[in-house]
Amino acid sequence: MTSDGLLVLIPTYDEYDNLRGLVEGVRTAVPQADVLVIDDASPDGTGKLADELAATDPQLRVLHRLGKQGLGVAYLEGYQWGLERGYTAFVQMDADGSHQPTQLPALLAVSDRADVVLGSRWVPGGSVCNWPRQREVLSRAGNAYTRLLLGLPVHDATGGYRVLHRRTLERLQLDQVASAGYCFQVDIVRRAVDAGCRVVEVPITFVERRYGVSKMDLAVVVESLVRITAWGLEHRLGAMRRVLSRRSRSRA
Repeated sequence: MTSDGLLVLIPTYDEYDNLRGLVEGVRTAVPQADVLVIDDASPDGTGKLADELAATDPQLRVLHRLGKQGLGVAYLEGYQWGLERGYTAFVQMDADGSHQPTQLPALLAVSDRADVVLGSRWVPGGSVCNWPRQREVLSRAGNAYTRLLLGLPVHDATGGYRVLHRRTLERLQLDQVASAGYCFQVDIVRRAVDAGCRVVEVPITFVERRYGVSKMDLAVVVESLVRITAWGLEHRLGAMRRVLSRRSRSRA
C-alpha cells in the first residue's frame, strides 16, 4: 500500500514530552502520510506544541477538543474528520511512544490484503519492552478473555496500533459505537469481524512510555470488563438463537 490518502491519527492528553519525537518519527517512516493530532485540551501545553509543529509542516493538522472525553471519542472524531476530507486509509497510534513509527511500514505492507491490520504484541514475533510482569499477565489474560467470550480470531484485540481502510470504517456503523475508553479498540475489532472484514495481525514490539503518566486507571478497566462481558453474553445468546433456529427449520 502506498501512503497516498493515508491519515495517521494521534490522540493526545498531556503528552508534551512525547509528541515532537513521535511526529518526527512518523514523518520519517511514512513521509507522504498526513498526521492529525487530536488534543483534549491538554493542561501541559500539548495542543499548543502541536499547533507550533503544524505551523511548519503542511502535512500536520491539529483537532482541538474542549476537554478529556475519552480515547474512543477522540478516534471517532478523527475518523469523521478524515472521511469528510477523502482519506482512504487510517492509522491509529498511541501518543506515548509505545507504538514505534519504524514499524508502521510493516503494517502498511500487508494492508492491501486486509480490511483491518492489527499491530499485535501476542503473536509469534510480537513482544513488549520494559513492562512489569503483572501488566503483561493482565494484558494476556484480558485478551484471552475477550477472544474466548466474543469468539474473535485475533490474539491482541486491545492493542491500539492498527490500520483501517475507508471501506472498512463505512461498514462498521460508527454512529452506534458508545465505547469512550480503551475498550473502543475491542469494539472496533468485533464490529469488523461481525461485518465479515478480513483482520490480519502483524507482530510489533510495544515499548513502555519513557515520559508522562499512563491514562489507564481503574475506571477504564471496569468499563472494559463490563462492556466486553455484555458483548460476550450478547454474542453467545445470538449464537444459541441461530442454532435453535436451524434446528427448528430442519424439523419443519
